[in-house]
Amino acid sequence: MDLFDVLSLVGGLSLFLFGMNLMGQALEKRAGGKLRSLLGKLTTNRAVGLLTGLGITAVIQSSSAATVMVVGFVNSGLMTLKQAINVIMGANIGTTVTAWILSLTGIDSDSLFIQLLKPASFTPVAALFGIILYMFSRDTKKNDTGMILLGFATLMFGMETMSGAVAGLGDVPAFQRLFIMFRNPVLGVLAGTILTAIIQSSSASVGILQALAVTGQISYGAAIPIIMGQNIGTCVTAILSSVGANKNAKRAAMVHLSFNVIGTAVWLTVFCLVKWIVHPIFLDGPASLLGIAAAHSVFNILCTLLMLPLGGFLERLVTRLVPDSSQPEVLAELDERLLATPPIALKRCREVASDMAREAVDSLKEALECLKEYKPHLAHSIRAKEDKTDHYEDILGTYLVKLSTRPISGEDSAEAAKLLKMIGDFERISDHAVNLLESAEELRGKELAFTDAAGLELEVITSAVREILDLSLRAFLEDDLECAVMVEPLEQVIDRLKEQMRTRHILRLQQGNCSIDAGFIWSDLLTDLERTSDHCSNIAGCVMDMVHQNMNLHESLREFRSESENFNRNFKAYMNKYTLSKIG
Repeated sequence: MDLFDVLSLVGGLSLFLFGMNLMGQALEKRAGGKLRSLLGKLTTNRAVGLLTGLGITAVIQSSSAATVMVVGFVNSGLMTLKQAINVIMGANIGTTVTAWILSLTGIDSDSLFIQLLKPASFTPVAALFGIILYMFSRDTKKNDTGMILLGFATLMFGMETMSGAVAGLGDVPAFQRLFIMFRNPVLGVLAGTILTAIIQSSSASVGILQALAVTGQISYGAAIPIIMGQNIGTCVTAILSSVGANKNAKRAAMVHLSFNVIGTAVWLTVFCLVKWIVHPIFLDGPASLLGIAAAHSVFNILCTLLMLPLGGFLERLVTRLVPDSSQPEVLAELDERLLATPPIALKRCREVASDMAREAVDSLKEALECLKEYKPHLAHSIRAKEDKTDHYEDILGTYLVKLSTRPISGEDSAEAAKLLKMIGDFERISDHAVNLLESAEELRGKELAFTDAAGLELEVITSAVREILDLSLRAFLEDDLECAVMVEPLEQVIDRLKEQMRTRHILRLQQGNCSIDAGFIWSDLLTDLERTSDHCSNIAGCVMDMVHQNMNLHESLREFRSESENFNRNFKAYMNKYTLSKIG
């Protein structure tokens, strides 16, 4: 093996790892909402959790990435430790899919059909279709499919390059002695652990082992312990990701490690006993690519069968390894680990934004209560909720910007943009709640009061504001288009109410029925109420845009106002419902 072979090996390895990463990211992006639906199936049912972990890992082609996701889920409170155990077990089986794909390079037959299954035959075709879809299609889903094909072609080309570079090693005595040494099961496990810990991917390390298998110097007796060690090495990623996480997230990472260490210890013991007592002939034979893939799958399935009934034992074990602390645990609202899976990170953003929306709407309603009757505990609650919504806006805004830089589908990108817009509106609603509270406090502090007529007018507009808050909140939380289309006509009615109430206020001032100081507060109240309705209109408009996949909010609202019969009908209904005509 000369210098050029070494360079080819390094280049092939680089392309192999890059292709695997590229294909995994593209598969994850293409899956989009399917990953979110898989997350929704994470129940305490063992079989469902197991299949979910298997499915996610088969999609993103990495048990390390899947386990990091699980750590993030547990850290964010999206998943319990019990659920995580089942998913991690499934992830170990799902990661074996990659080895079966790579084993296609070892196909050898004179049959034309079999030859067509060889990567050397179909990889160029995959690359051709991939580049066409990636460069010439405007459909983002087709772009993602093209990226999957390009990643797959790069991975397979790297595999072929590695195999070609190491083919000559079969005649090198030092290389032969190296793998004779690895026939010692303990050394084999250690080698597999170290290699996988370095590259942080069991799929990739199995691929490297398959590439080395073309030399004919790797026996099954050496390959099987290395495969066992690779399962332990892949735990490094999850353990590193749990640094700084809460105790349950650390326990999820420890579940991954414990599962693989116990499984390896048990089946390595069985392997050694079989080897020394029975000594099967096939263990001395050269391992094939297909045989390594089969050994990888069988080992992971056996580990799962062994540990699946022991889920409760694993939970108790990791609870002892990571004991409860004396200080209370705080769940991460938005975990950085979830950014590795943009569709699920976006789902989490939506959940946090929903909490923010409820806080903002509740604070505004409490402020309306304070206008009727000032209560100190409500004043404290309003300010606390305003602080929370400020916090939510900060963390969501930062997180969504980071998320937008990740590989993300067009649909998810549009939703992230809409969330960025809406969190600003919810934050401003909570600001208006504080403004209304300060007006109530000013009235109380200066011992001012509105006239009876003004009080009745205020009840009309605050009732309309309560309804528009409920409609916009429900539209956002449930993506309810029917509620969203009701918001805009009500917002127009509130605008009219504001103007009518200002006109009536001026008449009261001219008649000497209202003080100037109370008039200033009245004007501020009307402004805050009207602007609250404007923010509700913005939120409903964003919901309508999401449903119609349109990014132009103002254009949507203009079209809705001018062309919708529903708008005119609802507008008239709200004008009749919220009228000042009966107030003298």
